[in-house]
Amino acid sequence: MINPFGIIATNLIDVLAYWNEHTHWLNAILGTLMFIFGIVDKPYRVLGLFFTRKFKPAKLYHKYAIVIPARNEQAVIGNLIDSIKKQDYPQELITIFVVADNCTDDTAKVAREKGAICYEHNNPNERTKGFGLRYLFDRIKEDYGIEAFEGYFIFDSDNLLKGDYISRMNDSFDAGEKIITSYRNTKNFSENWIASTYALHWLRSIRTRHRARSVLHLATNIQGTGFLFANEVVKDGWKYTSLTEDRALTADSVVAGYEITYNNDAVFYDEQPVSLRVALRQRLRWSKGHLQAFAESGWGLFKHIFVDNHSVHKPTDKWYNYPWRTFRYRFMSFDTFCQLLPKNIINIAKWIVFRLILFPFWCWKSGLSQCIMDSGTFLDKMFHKIVGAHLCVVLDPGAKSFLMGILLMIWLRILYRIGKYFVNIIEAVYLFIIEYKRMIKIPFWKKVLYCITWPTFDIIGRYTQYVALFKKVEWKPIPHESKVTIEDINANSN
Repeated sequence: MINPFGIIATNLIDVLAYWNEHTHWLNAILGTLMFIFGIVDKPYRVLGLFFTRKFKPAKLYHKYAIVIPARNEQAVIGNLIDSIKKQDYPQELITIFVVADNCTDDTAKVAREKGAICYEHNNPNERTKGFGLRYLFDRIKEDYGIEAFEGYFIFDSDNLLKGDYISRMNDSFDAGEKIITSYRNTKNFSENWIASTYALHWLRSIRTRHRARSVLHLATNIQGTGFLFANEVVKDGWKYTSLTEDRALTADSVVAGYEITYNNDAVFYDEQPVSLRVALRQRLRWSKGHLQAFAESGWGLFKHIFVDNHSVHKPTDKWYNYPWRTFRYRFMSFDTFCQLLPKNIINIAKWIVFRLILFPFWCWKSGLSQCIMDSGTFLDKMFHKIVGAHLCVVLDPGAKSFLMGILLMIWLRILYRIGKYFVNIIEAVYLFIIEYKRMIKIPFWKKVLYCITWPTFDIIGRYTQYVALFKKVEWKPIPHESKVTIEDINANSN
């Protein structure tokens, strides 16, 4: 008697094995594209070791508004405003605005007592930081006019500013820059290993993203807080209300033709989460927001790699000016597209389809013969040196080959990730050495611990991105309770 289920299973195995043999070209194309999208970051890592853009002292003092969205931040917002009041910049040119966004504490009262202009936004259906900023910019437009201030700073309530922060950012603004981000340090670096992973992440961003792009006059990415932009950026109001408004602003700014630069001398301090539960919640929100930002802005960036509506010929141009401008703009679009592209999602999907599904069925059909176990990491190379050869597996066609094919792919993936883990530890050691002078004092044993735990930042980010692909995520505030002041940091700096 013919078994229909056996026939179906056999045909399915034949089809999937056939696809494995005849889709190598597709796997190769995807692999090449992901290599191109990833390799663009490598020169920045090298250039950022040695160079960053420097700005001449400003000739003019410009008038700024400092914009602070706050949700139940009575414990920390006073210290931020104090650090602003102690800037070496003319205070008459600084106006501090706070939006007490759906607050249930005394944030508004503290802000007003400290001298800030405070608006209260109460709408439970508008709970992201972006909605608070939109409400605040609408109020500024009504009461003062957007053009009343030449530029706008955005800070989170837990931030603290080094005494010359605004002066240094004014150097960049006076040089004609329209969007500028700054050096993000951490005020609770040594509180625990969770806070340290964030602190090292921001330092890595400085060294591998911001510094090199500023030298090359390209667009780095805005990271939530500690940045300045010209009033023209918000002439039509603030429109970024997603889970990660910074990513959306970055993408739209590049599409609009703006360079986003970085000032290495403008230092501010940020408070990082110390609770694993809070960190996981925040990282999941980031991951969802990054996916949303790519969905909203990815096509615009990709299109502008080929279409330039912003670079124009000028009467004073030399022959090379316009070609350079349009090339730079197109490359900025490509570069920002690469930053927004959810590469982890694409890579894991590629691995599941081609390695975890198709390859095992090919093993079932053809067997395993001279299958080289090579993860491509230094761990694998060390193993080969120890045993003197590649490890191979030979099995006849059938279910055993199918199961072994799955196990081999999982093992190679694990080995690859372990290798990346040790590479990240080396990266943390480098950051502690190269950024030593700007860090608060940290005991040596903690530095060793933080180097070992640092790779968990990328591990968490990778898996929260997988979860965010399927899970609905809501914005929730991150609690800030640190009592650290700018005086404490100055006394505890290296």
